[in-house]
Amino acid sequence: MPIRVPAELPAQAVLDKENIFVMDSERAAMQDIRPLEVGILNLMPNKIQTETQLCRLLSNTPLQINVDLIRIDNHVSKHTPEAHMDAFYHNFDDIAHKRYDGLIITGAPVALVAYEEISYWDKITTVMDWARRHVQSTLYLCWAAHAAMYHFHGINRQVREDKLFGVFEHQVNKPLDELVRGFDGRFYAPHSRYGYIPVEQYESVLGLDVLAGSEQTGAYIVASTDKRQVFLTGHPEYELHTLNDEYKRDINAGLETAVPVNYFAEPDNPESEPVMSWRSHGTLLYTNWLNYYVYQVTPYDLNDISSRV
Repeated sequence: MPIRVPAELPAQAVLDKENIFVMDSERAAMQDIRPLEVGILNLMPNKIQTETQLCRLLSNTPLQINVDLIRIDNHVSKHTPEAHMDAFYHNFDDIAHKRYDGLIITGAPVALVAYEEISYWDKITTVMDWARRHVQSTLYLCWAAHAAMYHFHGINRQVREDKLFGVFEHQVNKPLDELVRGFDGRFYAPHSRYGYIPVEQYESVLGLDVLAGSEQTGAYIVASTDKRQVFLTGHPEYELHTLNDEYKRDINAGLETAVPVNYFAEPDNPESEPVMSWRSHGTLLYTNWLNYYVYQVTPYDLNDISSRV
């Protein structure tokens, strides 16, 4: 949240130079407060697990947030009871008239399928285009981050021979950007993906900044300078045992999946306990997104979003 100071306080000018948001008393007196409206388009197979992970991170704020869980159609989920979907999810067509402060589009289990061959690709692109008109800031996760880069900028992902799988160290590239405010210079985050886009291709797009990444993972956090789009290639929402569950799932399916790196207490020993090393950064990332990329810039009247594209 912003700090509130008297108007013309000398500290305000200093903090402004450091890109720290300061609200003077006059502005604070005029500010109206309302709940934030956030949608989650959940494309993951185990929807209950994913929605729980995301809601946990979204909850770490003093702001009230109204969350809409969204599905693109009535396709029956193999891993989530239909009663759950009927009770808690909105069809996209039923909420397409609404506007949101924030939207999260998750990854999807189609990592090795060409975009145009995905049965729901047209529906996904419809949602992406809709978000540019109806949402203040959209957070694209993992597969969705690459899909959005392809849809909006024509940059196709490349496919690794081996899955990038485990917990990796990253470096902050632009410490004054609000999205990485409070991050340590080096921090950890989980990845589980085959796709990647070289850093220089992100950097070639006018208006995109690579805020954090590493040599092993490439770009991790990429954001548009207008704060309307964030591309996140990893999974800071993962729980302690999520990577272990994915590893066992792959092994049971007969896949030659390597043990996730930097994850187990005893390296390369999947029988040892996993170690949580990314929770604080993941929580801070989502808090920063809600505060600086959503709350501080979203219009009070959500109908004004469409005029700001």
